Amino acid sequence: MMPGSFIPLVCIWATCGVYGLTGTHNIPPSLRNSQQTLFIHTLNTSDSCGRRRRVSSLGLWSSSLDDDLVQLPVDPVRGNYIRKVKDCVFSHVYPTPFTSDVRLIAVSEDVLENLLDLDISVADTKDFLQFVSGGKSLSGFPPLAHRYGGHQFGVWAGQLGDGRAHLVATYINRYGERWELQLKGSGKTPYSRTGDGRAVLRSSVREFLCSEAMHYLGIPTSRAASLVVSDDAVWRDQFYNGNVKKERGAVVLRVAKSWFRIGSLEILTNSGEFHLLRELLDFIIEQHFPAIIQTDPNRVLVFFNTVVSQTADMIARWMSVGFAHGVCNTDNFSLLSITIDYGPFGFMENYDAGYVPNTSDDQGRYGIGNQANAGMYNLNKLLVALKPLMDNRQKQIASHILAGFPDLYYQRFTELFRAKLGFVGAREEDLMLIVSFLNMMEDTKADFTMSFRQLSEITDHQLKSPSIPEELWALHEIGRRKDFPAWVTAYLQRLRRNPDDSEAKRRQRMKTTNPRYILRNWMAESAVRKAEMNDFSEVHLLQKILQRPFQVQKMADLAGYSQRPPKWSKDLKVSCSS
Repeated sequence: MMPGSFIPLVCIWATCGVYGLTGTHNIPPSLRNSQQTLFIHTLNTSDSCGRRRRVSSLGLWSSSLDDDLVQLPVDPVRGNYIRKVKDCVFSHVYPTPFTSDVRLIAVSEDVLENLLDLDISVADTKDFLQFVSGGKSLSGFPPLAHRYGGHQFGVWAGQLGDGRAHLVATYINRYGERWELQLKGSGKTPYSRTGDGRAVLRSSVREFLCSEAMHYLGIPTSRAASLVVSDDAVWRDQFYNGNVKKERGAVVLRVAKSWFRIGSLEILTNSGEFHLLRELLDFIIEQHFPAIIQTDPNRVLVFFNTVVSQTADMIARWMSVGFAHGVCNTDNFSLLSITIDYGPFGFMENYDAGYVPNTSDDQGRYGIGNQANAGMYNLNKLLVALKPLMDNRQKQIASHILAGFPDLYYQRFTELFRAKLGFVGAREEDLMLIVSFLNMMEDTKADFTMSFRQLSEITDHQLKSPSIPEELWALHEIGRRKDFPAWVTAYLQRLRRNPDDSEAKRRQRMKTTNPRYILRNWMAESAVRKAEMNDFSEVHLLQKILQRPFQVQKMADLAGYSQRPPKWSKDLKVSCSS
């Protein structure tokens, strides 16, 4: 099933103090390597209600050492060399420490304190630095690399897997939430293929900033706890043009409730490992889909239906903020429908239905206007992977569920864009007003984010005036169109039909829906260029600004983050190389 015209909303886009540091003597010989291990003391760190308090030492932090995840089948071969792996979900493999000194660039206080129950002061300790850079591991949890496959740009790529990532801990926090901690850029694994297992500073800065930015925009996403950089040399041909240059290795500690993806199941079906397919799917349902009854004979169908619905919601949310993932392969699509694997992503600036952030995507397969089609393609591959677990009746029902994806996406897309325009409830004329506004935006090449934001800030009186004030620069461009006054008249009439509403309420509501600040490519590039010169000030500034994307911030405006993108940014390119 190739992307085509079956997603109806595509037409809209066309017309998103340490204890117990020891050696490795308590680790089984088969799992030992040259690393040290950080032994965690499980102490009483609970409050009066039995909830865990934040701890100020990594040595007091109680990782979930008996997590069910480690009970899944593991590759019996312990050597860390590239190979074809069979009949397992994970391989045991330790991160490869950097040979040079490492430096902590940034941490997310929210992730540390509210997801992992760690006081922010932990980030100042040497042991934290060594843990998040892959220099030390936690006792009792041998790091894991996940085996998966995937369809990449419409072609089955076979075994892929965590080629430069290590699952280093799982944790259940004081709210009962379970989180998986994964290092990215932490060295080779059996799945590294021809790669070196490293990530460079350039891409790591982008991933750290964007995953956190997406969270504060309200998009389902993995989180980033920390970012470290080394002086180890990593060689990259950034644009695959033969220009290989030396860059610095970096590591991001990523956090998610699960890193299982569509490719996690595809590899098992493709390899004929149906017993393991059943085991892994039952595990995923039990751990991450508690509403599904384990004894339900239709649980595979219910699971598939849930993933279809949640994927439609995720992609619609991407579109609502102009986000293009860039590489919508099945190995990059989470089974929990969260945004993962940030690579050549981009936030669309000038409205362009054909916007493609990834210069490696020559055919525009994963352009912003085609993301819903890509999502349906991926869900079809998920269905193929699940079919060995279904009878004929269930397969037929599952096909009908998949056929309903366009309607689910259409409904969610429309709901989100109604809110972006300030509408309350639903009326027949809403779609026409949405389509017309996007068409005017496309014809004038107006800025997507600021057009909606300035529509949130403008008064009704200013909107009806013959000329939109120039300080509202994005909306000013649209306002020069001859058909804009007629649209404004219809738009204001629709707003007056909102029940129990006012102009003040409308503007406030829209300003909590339409962000003022997004991680534009030029902003990320500016931060990267400074970081490469050991100036991390803009990384810190962006991290702070992007935590409040809907609020006017003086420092952000002074930095030009809500102004027209600088001219030099038009030539920026992003590729899969990282």
